[in-house]
Parts: sequence; C-alpha cells; structure tokens
Amino acid sequence: MERRIITTPHAPAIGAQFALSQAVRIGPFLHTSGQVGQDPHTGELVHGGFAAQMQQTLANVTAILEAGGASLEDVLMMRVYVTDPAALPEMNRVYSDFVGAVKPPRTTLVVGLPGTFLVEIDAFAVVKQL
Repeated sequence: MERRIITTPHAPAIGAQFALSQAVRIGPFLHTSGQVGQDPHTGELVHGGFAAQMQQTLANVTAILEAGGASLEDVLMMRVYVTDPAALPEMNRVYSDFVGAVKPPRTTLVVGLPGTFLVEIDAFAVVKQL
C-alpha cells in the first residue's frame, strides 16, 4: 500500500522541529501525530489554561483528519495525554462538547509533557474514500 504524508496549514507545522509528520495515511488508515494546544497560525501555545489547550488540540487533530480525508466520525481510537489527573472532569466536558454525538473511543493517560503543554492527543482513523 502507498504511504502518503498528510500536512495542512490548519494545524501546527511540527515536522521540521521534531522530525515527524502531522499524519501518515496508508491505504484506508490515517494516523495523526500527537497534537498540542498550539495555534497553527502563530505557533504559540493558546492562553486560557487546560480547557483552551484541549479545545485547540482537538481542532488541530480535526484539521489533520480532514486533510487526510477523514473526520471525527471515522476515528477508530483517540489517545488523550494529560499532565494533571485533576483535569480529567474538564477534559471530559471539553471532549464531549467538541465531539458531540460522535464520541470516538479513546484512551486517557496521565503523563509528563514538555514545557507548558497540558494535553496532547493523537488519532487513528479509517478513511471511507480511497
């Protein structure tokens, strides 16, 4: 199967800095790299704490999914990494508001992230149209 690198200006350009792609699509499968709460236009971390970073992170993941021909409805699994277990109720609220009725399956992990990142998310999806 052909391996295709997915990029979009609607998510942070992370490739040159970290030697990775925003996403890779192989056949019908699309896997995004972990995204954080950076504004794709300024490259700056959004202000407003956990909820703002979570919202921007989900928007970045969604932009990459769309660039690869998928949507939240096509997600087979999301992984959400948070730095503080106390943020889990807020994470669930923001996640639920953002994804609406779609509710992709997910795994949530409490981890250490670099800098002042409070959340990171990656997604694995199947693309309906090849």
